[in-house]
Amino acid sequence: MEDLDGGMASDVEREEEEAVTDLLRDRFRLCTISIAEGEAKQCGMEVSQPIITCISDLAFKFAEQLSKDLELFAQHAGRKSVNMEDVILSAHRNDHLAASLRSFCNDLKTKEPNLERKRKKNPRREGRVAPDLPRTPDT
Repeated sequence: MEDLDGGMASDVEREEEEAVTDLLRDRFRLCTISIAEGEAKQCGMEVSQPIITCISDLAFKFAEQLSKDLELFAQHAGRKSVNMEDVILSAHRNDHLAASLRSFCNDLKTKEPNLERKRKKNPRREGRVAPDLPRTPDT
């Protein structure tokens, strides 16, 4: 990791980043264990701890790679943040998932149609009064 001066980031910053990653990995592992045990119980099965750990590690690595892909999609589009289209694009290899994400996205758009309008800036036209100014009968 490089700092603003082009040099290497300090050891403290790297250690903090590693600590955050380790904490995320541990929390992710706990969630994975909980889900695996719940699913196994529903199916009347047992899953060994090494298998759960392996699944958890694979899923965490997949999530890391997915986050990098999403960041790159947004960066390629000239944006600083990831949007729904980036997420849908990341699912292009799984037709069912991509269709589900598109459906979910469309449902969100129909539930909140004003969301997009709020974000767009309205160009001012001649003859219009600014919204914060009081209107007079001749304008």
